[in-house]
Amino acid sequence: MSEKDNILRHQASEGSQISGSQPPHDLIKDCIAHNRQAQKRLYDQYVSFIYGIIRRYVFNQSSADEILNDAFYKIFTGLHSYNFSGSFEGWMRRIVVNTVTDHYRKYVKNEPAYKQEIETTDVYVDNDIVGKLGYKELLGLIHQLPDTQRAVFNLFVFEQYSHKEIAEHLGINENNSRWQLNDARRRLKEKITTM
Repeated sequence: MSEKDNILRHQASEGSQISGSQPPHDLIKDCIAHNRQAQKRLYDQYVSFIYGIIRRYVFNQSSADEILNDAFYKIFTGLHSYNFSGSFEGWMRRIVVNTVTDHYRKYVKNEPAYKQEIETTDVYVDNDIVGKLGYKELLGLIHQLPDTQRAVFNLFVFEQYSHKEIAEHLGINENNSRWQLNDARRRLKEKITTM
């Protein structure tokens, strides 16, 4: 992963900080027992965090809202599988990313842009320029990418998925994933350098 990708990832994590950390075990247990007040408290505590992840991938608000509902449904129905070890946020993040990629495979068609040959040189952007951009500016630039490139870029940079994992999640091949990432970086570089 390039230094630019690390800067983007850091800024994105700053943009989606959670108010309050690990929820109390009792709150999770109450949610598992279908306590509506506990579920509301858990929802309120994490809705911004989860919505922030979704919005990196999805520009359309109605689609983002649909994914948010699906993600929380999966979180609440899967809480019994959370074993209280490891980060609760990390456990939820996997569910959210899987929900986003499920939505992608179901509704988003692959763009015709596909190259069999892959450019082997990575595209880099001056880290000083990227470092001066705010999270919302970066998010705006990422939203301008075509759907497949945006998904590949987010999965690679923010979730640190390998091209093999990306290919499995999106239903594309690894070469396509590599090309989409490189082209996304090229497009972002063009947009950043013209700012």
